[in-house]
Amino acid sequence: MNKLPLFIFVLLLPFSMVYGQTTSDTVDDLKDRFKSEELNVGLLLQSVGVLSLDDDNFNGGRQFELGATRLDIKGQLPNNFSYRLQLDFRRSMSVMDAQVGYRFSDQFRVVTGMFKPYLSADLDPSPASTDFINRARLVGSMLNSRELGVTALGETEGFNYRFGIYNGNGRQLGNDDNGFLYTARFGYEVNLENEDTVNFGLNGAVNTSESERVGNSGLFSSGDRTIFGAFVKYDSDRFFGTIEFLQTDFEVQGLNLDESITGFYATVGNNISDQSQLLARFDHLSYDEIGNNSNRIVLGWNYQATELVSFQVNGLLQFNEGDDNQAGISGNLQFYF
Repeated sequence: MNKLPLFIFVLLLPFSMVYGQTTSDTVDDLKDRFKSEELNVGLLLQSVGVLSLDDDNFNGGRQFELGATRLDIKGQLPNNFSYRLQLDFRRSMSVMDAQVGYRFSDQFRVVTGMFKPYLSADLDPSPASTDFINRARLVGSMLNSRELGVTALGETEGFNYRFGIYNGNGRQLGNDDNGFLYTARFGYEVNLENEDTVNFGLNGAVNTSESERVGNSGLFSSGDRTIFGAFVKYDSDRFFGTIEFLQTDFEVQGLNLDESITGFYATVGNNISDQSQLLARFDHLSYDEIGNNSNRIVLGWNYQATELVSFQVNGLLQFNEGDDNQAGISGNLQFYF
């Protein structure tokens, strides 16, 4: 492999795209250099603009911001070991993924470190390949995007499973109360005609950590918190879609309330060409005791301009219970290698 320092590659690759120096042959050459089984280097840059149609903070208000800005280094090593280090640079360098794994067989492996906890279908994809600019609201309201622990996972004859045990406090290092987050997922894939697929999944978890934040809801759980949900995903050459339900139950610290947060979304999409997609999503989020219930409709257009550059446009309309409705527009220009 060429010994060009990694940081020079990270700096020069986007500029080569801007000035038109990267042809398809050059992209293939870069893949040969930086996309091997032992060392796979990825770079994701997102530039996002958001606009609330009213002068408020809906959809992030009115501003330009950075989306995911990540360097991802991973690989498969001899003797069945694997590794991954993913860093985010939006404000200051932070670790998103740091994991070491071992594959016992083609059907079973174990991963340790920091990574996603396998509790939502909409949390699974990289930000480079999400249907919309923002994930469904149930993800942020109930889950930490990363957890620190160990997961056993595998698949056989269409069935797949994920069992995890984590500290339960997100990306914080250490476990200050000796409680853990226990997670499980069971899934099954059905192969239809014309290579169409349907995936079914059940998610469940118990977090025994005390005084832990519940996603970005602003609430804290005083003790045991349960999470359960299910999803169905359909994918074909032309149409795709996902339906997912997720709910968490817990006692709110300081308020002595037994709260339930319930989220549901349905996404449908159409591949109108090899480069372009049209999408629509209905997104529901509700709190049984606190209130603040709402439904959101999101319309999206995704366009793959080149092999490495794409953009997304989303229109949002939110219906708030007992309050004025809100609307906004988002755009994302993305470079992904």
